[in-house]
Amino acid sequence: MAKSWATFGVDLHLDRSGPGLRRGLTDALREAVRGGRLAPGTRLPSSRSLAADLGLARNTVAEAYADLIAEGWLAARQGSGTRVADRTPAAPDPRPAPHPRAPGRPAYDLIPGTPELASFPRAQWLRAARRALSAAPDQALGYGDPRGRVELRTALAGYLSRARGVRADPDRIVVCAGFLGGLGVLADLLRRRGGSTVAVESYGLPHHRRLLAKAGCATPPLPFDDRGTLPPDGPAAPDAVLLTPSHQFPLGLPLLPARRTALIDRARRTGGLVLEDDYDGEFRYDRQPVGALQGLDPDRVVYLGTASKSLAPALRLGWLVLPPALVEEVMDGMADRTPGVLDQLTLAEFLASGDYDRHVRAARLRYRRRRDALVAALAERAPGVRVTGIAAGLHAVLQLPPGTERQTVRAAAWHGLAVHGLAMFRHPEAAVPPLDALVVGYGTPPDHAWAGALDALCRALP
Repeated sequence: MAKSWATFGVDLHLDRSGPGLRRGLTDALREAVRGGRLAPGTRLPSSRSLAADLGLARNTVAEAYADLIAEGWLAARQGSGTRVADRTPAAPDPRPAPHPRAPGRPAYDLIPGTPELASFPRAQWLRAARRALSAAPDQALGYGDPRGRVELRTALAGYLSRARGVRADPDRIVVCAGFLGGLGVLADLLRRRGGSTVAVESYGLPHHRRLLAKAGCATPPLPFDDRGTLPPDGPAAPDAVLLTPSHQFPLGLPLLPARRTALIDRARRTGGLVLEDDYDGEFRYDRQPVGALQGLDPDRVVYLGTASKSLAPALRLGWLVLPPALVEEVMDGMADRTPGVLDQLTLAEFLASGDYDRHVRAARLRYRRRRDALVAALAERAPGVRVTGIAAGLHAVLQLPPGTERQTVRAAAWHGLAVHGLAMFRHPEAAVPPLDALVVGYGTPPDHAWAGALDALCRALP
């Protein structure tokens, strides 16, 4: 019985355009190596397999291989077959290397919103991935439940209830591709329901507003005063309200208890939804973190959580804890929006093993020390700058003298810092006077760079 082509081993696509069988094959292989399609060390199919794949005589392939071995493009060793030859790298340029930092490129990144990526628990994550994959049933590799894997939803229900005061069960949790993935699903749901208005905070992330606007939602700003965000006060009720109640981004204030209650009461009266972005609610340094707003009314609040701040944004793992009435509708909009199953299973194992709790506690200590160092350095070297907001999260707001924000951002860039002024987060329609401040992300720099970043920041401040 003739062997199927599928059993011959390594697949190799070649474009034989030269004259003659042997020369055409030789030219095609040489060009594949020269162009980089076949990297050094790549093992080629045996002459028998490649001859069968290409419909050539075995001698033709063997002779083409021999020609390229003689030219130095290929190498053959007894017992290891024919491989692409290692090529000696070009001699180094004797001229001095240019300065490693390009002009204008910051030496220190203080942009808020990213954790210290160097502290990602690689070894623990790898162990969790191995355990999860070993234990996963074959069915886990299929298309599966649009809500996400039940292992992760079960682990999240337990963790969120214990650590964040969320009232949830696995059937009401939907796993999504990060916060923006979840917000996009909710924006589509509101539009399908005929909703067109999502009120947002006067200071917040511009890309959240852009995502909602792209989905066809108006984004009027919520009222705001020196104690933080206020519930909607106009006669026209928005279809939903998006806010960060545990630690407002970027101003760093928690939503006051009376305002939490008023917000929920208004949502009950009007039938609206509250979209709770638990931005970095696990990181509170001076006391126990404020519990999630969702615990006050799970039927009116959608809780949005993510592993982006606690672990890493690249995981693209987020979750929605939904009112029961929304679960089916959200599932209908989840086609092709669920993260990869292997990452879901790994996070489930990571949570269940206690590694997640241990990592968060270690990160909490690290970020608290950085914030404390920031406050102490400012008190000593820039006493005219005040840190506002609660001791929480991965960023701090540095209140500046009136009229100095723009020049301070420029000075920071001159000192090699990437940092944002508060103005970039202000809603263009916000009915509040602009505030002059820097929003300093102290989570991003690796440990070894924090002292240098802090020194450069102090030199840039007025």
